[in-house]
Amino acid sequence: MTKIKCTVAYDGTQFHGYQVQPGKRTVQREIEKVLTRMHHGRTVKIVASGRTDAGVHALGQVFHFETMLNIPEERWAMALNSMLPDDIHIWRSEFVSDQFHARYDVKKKEYRYRLLTRPEPDLFRRTYTMHVAQPLDLAAMNQAAAAVVGTHDFSCFCAANTNVKDKVRTVYHISISKADNDETVIRIIGSGFLYQMVRIITGTLLDIGMHKLEPDRMAGIIEGGDRQNASATAPPHGLTLWQVTY
Repeated sequence: MTKIKCTVAYDGTQFHGYQVQPGKRTVQREIEKVLTRMHHGRTVKIVASGRTDAGVHALGQVFHFETMLNIPEERWAMALNSMLPDDIHIWRSEFVSDQFHARYDVKKKEYRYRLLTRPEPDLFRRTYTMHVAQPLDLAAMNQAAAAVVGTHDFSCFCAANTNVKDKVRTVYHISISKADNDETVIRIIGSGFLYQMVRIITGTLLDIGMHKLEPDRMAGIIEGGDRQNASATAPPHGLTLWQVTY
């Protein structure tokens, strides 16, 4: 058996998330359908770096699978893309050692949340950005973001309906900057993230940027560990899993 690592992008708009769900269209289900077809009906399961929610996009999601087919590593991406739907694209395929694991070997993940910060919405970016009509105080947002960096118990930024016991994670970098196309980008890199963690951090930073919260509240919110003290969860369509580092 050969183990293959793939880097995949997908537009999450028409998916009920990454992970297989009964009767739902998901990214994992679409990829596994193609792999099973390539293996003449033999079920092939893929293992990803993690899951993404319905509506969340990916530019650099990673998964692995095992195969007995004799296909050159660079041709796996071409073969998969020829049968995958248009909202999934394999960027890269490569052979890896038997010890490689797409989930457990992750060192860092980078997410980016895109905000369209201008008075009028953009019809053609509505599924990739969250529209914010009013100006944002980026200095205040970056001041608050500094409190997020480091190793903390991030219970305050975790959705209530999760069964994860250990909520300690490390955030290596977070920044908020203005792009040239009326977009503001929140970039966050960490060892891993809790369920809806990036979206709750984003919602809290937005309240700070709109002067609904003071920047120095962020440290207290983290220390308090209470989800109710953080802000509303930002919608999924502005979020992209940008890159996974091994």
